Amino acid sequence: MSLNGKTALVTGASRGIGRAIALRLAEDGANVAVIYAGSADKAEAVVNEITALGVNAKAYQCNVADSAAVNETVKAVTNDLGKIDILVNNAGITRDGLMLRMKDEDFDAVLDTNLKGAFNMIRACYSGFIRKKSGRIINISSVSGIMGNAGQANYSASKAGVIGLTKSVARELASRGITCNAVAPGFKQHPAGQNGQAGGYCGGSGVFGFRQRGVHYGRSAEGRRRFGYLKPVNFEILRA
Repeated sequence: MSLNGKTALVTGASRGIGRAIALRLAEDGANVAVIYAGSADKAEAVVNEITALGVNAKAYQCNVADSAAVNETVKAVTNDLGKIDILVNNAGITRDGLMLRMKDEDFDAVLDTNLKGAFNMIRACYSGFIRKKSGRIINISSVSGIMGNAGQANYSASKAGVIGLTKSVARELASRGITCNAVAPGFKQHPAGQNGQAGGYCGGSGVFGFRQRGVHYGRSAEGRRRFGYLKPVNFEILRA
């Protein structure tokens, strides 16, 4: 699928799944806004990988839980890259623990980043999508949001919320030619979100490849015909 001339904004794009999504979109011809929380060096490395593919890219630091910061970032991306056609809400953190010992701030931080962050980004891109009467929103949820997971009351709640958010936004925007779908990755052993780090699901040197269509589905012909759809996918680590 050619995405020549399209611009994608990917949150949590400095590592892991977000990095792989950004690179895949670039391989298909899209210009990419690489949104990151803390690691400027990693984000710039992703930008360099993307520009080597012959498309434009720029890194933007943004705390997605901060609505004012998100609004400014979306404005900056639009000014620098011209428009936003595809929004991928991937940024996420984990702060696992049994409910009995879970602190309020650990619950709030995960909900603020994983759920409110997606809401903030969608709201900031909303008017631009409406004006163009087109747009693709792909939210990265998790099987934890479907099944639940012991020790992850905060994370599971946030990812279940992403599914509900996806369905509501899809119904709100479908008549305007804008789709909103969700991808729910399965479990894979990796150093994701260790110590509550933000900006993606996984770190390390593993490059994630899609065994099923995943985000590619969200912008495919079938994905354009569906809205509010949840696509469970499996991932495998492909060592570079």
